[in-house]
Amino acid sequence: MAVKKQSNLRATQSIRSPGDDLNQQIIRLLQQDGRMAFSEIAQQLDVSEGTIRNRVSGLRDNNMLRIVAMSDPVATEYTTDAMIGLNVAAGVTPRQVAERLEKNPRVVFILWVAGRYDLIIELVSDDGDALKEFLEREIHASDDIANADVMPGLKNFKNQFLLKQDMKE
Repeated sequence: MAVKKQSNLRATQSIRSPGDDLNQQIIRLLQQDGRMAFSEIAQQLDVSEGTIRNRVSGLRDNNMLRIVAMSDPVATEYTTDAMIGLNVAAGVTPRQVAERLEKNPRVVFILWVAGRYDLIIELVSDDGDALKEFLEREIHASDDIANADVMPGLKNFKNQFLLKQDMKE
């Protein structure tokens, strides 16, 4: 009886492990097409559909996988992309600034960092005027930010979070 419990535990751990080879293959296929049928994934990976269903369910139940819709900023033709390094003002926490800025739909990334800046944010917009307006209203006119270093994007060489149309291994 103890042997059976141990083997079931091992099966559960492999389903939960993001480092498991089968899990990684499933995740790669779902990154290409989050709506891919379990039967198609099973066929491509030469396993049963039930195995795929169990693996995906285990990953989702353990908060190791979320299947969501994303728009590709390149496909939506944002013309302005900027990274902004922020130093928060004395007496203000990075969380307070992040909570304020996350409400702005142009802010697509906020990371609390150690080092030269307190926060790094990414801003996308349809034109340069929107960037200037954001800087005036949300950054320079705000008492909770002591310093901002604006780094306009020139060319995106890699962004693993962008949707890929023709991903090939």
